[in-house]
Amino acid sequence: MYEPSPSEAKDDAAARFWHNYCNHLKKHHVPESSRLWYRQRIESYIRLHDGRRLAVHDAADVIDYLNGLGRNPVLETWKIRQAAHALRILFCSMLQMDWCQRIDWSAWNEGIRKLPPDHPTTARDSPLDNECIPVRSPDHPRRIRLRQQFPDLYRRIVDAIRQRGYSIRTEQTYLHWVERFLVFHGWLPAESLDATHINAFLGHLATNRSVSPRTQNLALNALVFLYKKTLGWKLEDLGGFTRAKQQQNLPVVLSVSEVALLLGQMEGRNQLMASLLYGSGMRLMECIRLRIQDIDFDYRQIHVRNGKGGKDRKVPLPQRLVDRLRQHLDQVRILFDKDLASGYGDVYLPAALARKFPHAAKEWRWQYLFPAHRLSHDPRSGRNRRHHLNESGLQKAVKRAADQAGIRKRVTCHTLRHSFATHLIEEGYDIRTVQELLGHADVSTTMIYTHVLARGGQGVRSPVDRL
Repeated sequence: MYEPSPSEAKDDAAARFWHNYCNHLKKHHVPESSRLWYRQRIESYIRLHDGRRLAVHDAADVIDYLNGLGRNPVLETWKIRQAAHALRILFCSMLQMDWCQRIDWSAWNEGIRKLPPDHPTTARDSPLDNECIPVRSPDHPRRIRLRQQFPDLYRRIVDAIRQRGYSIRTEQTYLHWVERFLVFHGWLPAESLDATHINAFLGHLATNRSVSPRTQNLALNALVFLYKKTLGWKLEDLGGFTRAKQQQNLPVVLSVSEVALLLGQMEGRNQLMASLLYGSGMRLMECIRLRIQDIDFDYRQIHVRNGKGGKDRKVPLPQRLVDRLRQHLDQVRILFDKDLASGYGDVYLPAALARKFPHAAKEWRWQYLFPAHRLSHDPRSGRNRRHHLNESGLQKAVKRAADQAGIRKRVTCHTLRHSFATHLIEEGYDIRTVQELLGHADVSTTMIYTHVLARGGQGVRSPVDRL
């Protein structure tokens, strides 16, 4: 009877292995054009662990491999995401390893994106002359033409905004509306336009573009800043213009049970961040930009730095999240140590702190609490850094969790902040305490959450209930 040689038996086993893997790719609806790439991802992983059977691999091996891919700043995002998906199909579907649930696969699928060059975190990291215009932006040609055709005006606007310490998001928004205003009037010089042209533009937004009154007023604020603060015109020189009447909308608030359902549909790092948003009342970017030093376990509080309006404040650190945060910090520390060993470990420091403290960028305390899964190449400074996560991953995860939980309300990350404030007032905390925790400059802003008290729809018995 014929017996195959060891090499032939090995080849036959390999053929069965890849045939089985291909069947699982079909089961997970991987396109046929991509299956060869998936096999190459697995072959690359196996070569890296040459000599070790897949049956003895664990979660640390997979995470180390993916983190290694993330240290390549020029590797395309889709390749890393594809490698993570290929490994998930291999170990979770085909081999059914028990440790698969310990890997946050959704984070590798959604949180692998780099921060774009114009992201508000790093947009001011270089002088104005060296700023780059992201090709991905739909306004790319318009922005290029604005800077080329009106370089002095562009510089004067940016200088006026930065001298007043406005946020980078305000700067980007004001520039956006100035661009649209000039485009609407055929790129005529701003000095040749007046209140008649402003009213025509605002009317176009309201009538033809159907923008909300809030958006219309935002555009007007940008144009008033252009003429009053940048060009030095007096308001009376502009003449009169009409400001839209802004609607007062009540915030969308989840009940406690709905928050529990929402968080129950999430897992891993996304669930931890969403729990922090609800448990502390932080804004989305305040949570995303947290540094290691901002977490105070002894006093059970979080130091929110440079929040909206450039203000710092302290918010509570939920007791039930302490152990998870400590475990998360252990994982971040491992990633940071390996970055240092690979010659990286640099982190972005704001407001010229890098010049004041030249070694702080590689200190543990300054690292982001929620670092990105991959390094980013800064085209202006030429440095490879590990920034914080791209916030879009958490935004998508919250929306998907709300859909899966069957919540009919429109849920965003900011809904968790609204729910935090509302539930505190329901529990009897005074409005001033809630105002301080939220970082509101005026208590009238916080008063909007009093809609949960015995008034309005909840405080009135409907006549139909008497029938």
